[in-house]
Amino acid sequence: MNPSLLQGKVVLVTGSARRVGSAIVRQLHQAGASVALHYRAATAEAEALAAELNAGRPGSAITLQADLLDISLLPVLVTNVLTHFGRLDGLVNNASSFFPTAIGQIDEMAWDDLVGSNFKAPLFLSQAAAPALRASGGAIVNITDIHAERPLQGYPLYSAAKGALLTLTRALAVELAPDVRVNAVAPGPILWPDDGQFDDPERVDIVRHTLLKREGAPEDIAGAVAYLLSAAYVTGQVINVDGGRTAYL
Repeated sequence: MNPSLLQGKVVLVTGSARRVGSAIVRQLHQAGASVALHYRAATAEAEALAAELNAGRPGSAITLQADLLDISLLPVLVTNVLTHFGRLDGLVNNASSFFPTAIGQIDEMAWDDLVGSNFKAPLFLSQAAAPALRASGGAIVNITDIHAERPLQGYPLYSAAKGALLTLTRALAVELAPDVRVNAVAPGPILWPDDGQFDDPERVDIVRHTLLKREGAPEDIAGAVAYLLSAAYVTGQVINVDGGRTAYL
């Protein structure tokens, strides 16, 4: 990664304390950006990551706590970034819930969680950030999923919510052009859920149906995000970072 690729830029990343979110933050920081780390409950992890980044470049990272399902808090997130850094150049909508929902058992709680985190929050946060991003000529990157276009059996509501986010990506690219670029990264098998949703045989089968025959790493997603934040002539696009899985399904 070019250490000056995002020099002087400020990027807000949701769900950035752990897993793929933390890899995205590290990659953007390495590329020269200052970062606002949003988290919901992972206080210790977010503060430790910010401290690590600030140790290398003082004043380059802040933490912001919010439950993204409370949309009244989303403009406050943007205001806090602007108050601290004076600008906002990028928004990465990474925070996401993921769990199965069998037809016949979907309830309003699952709807609020899956649609709220994967579609509603990115929509309202992007709306709140749009004026600042217009002013800076910035960019939005949404983290969708390869199952936004090819639904995963047993996960109809999650797949539909990510499908809505994919459509939103293209719609926002139209609505915010020419000032703000909007793109998406769609991961394949990168990190397995840490709650045991997929057993070993299922994991082996999923990896077998990738062309590269291996799992990806969070850094693969982070690199694609960094590229899209800096790609001046790319908007309304989705990059599948999936080892070729969608070409083989």
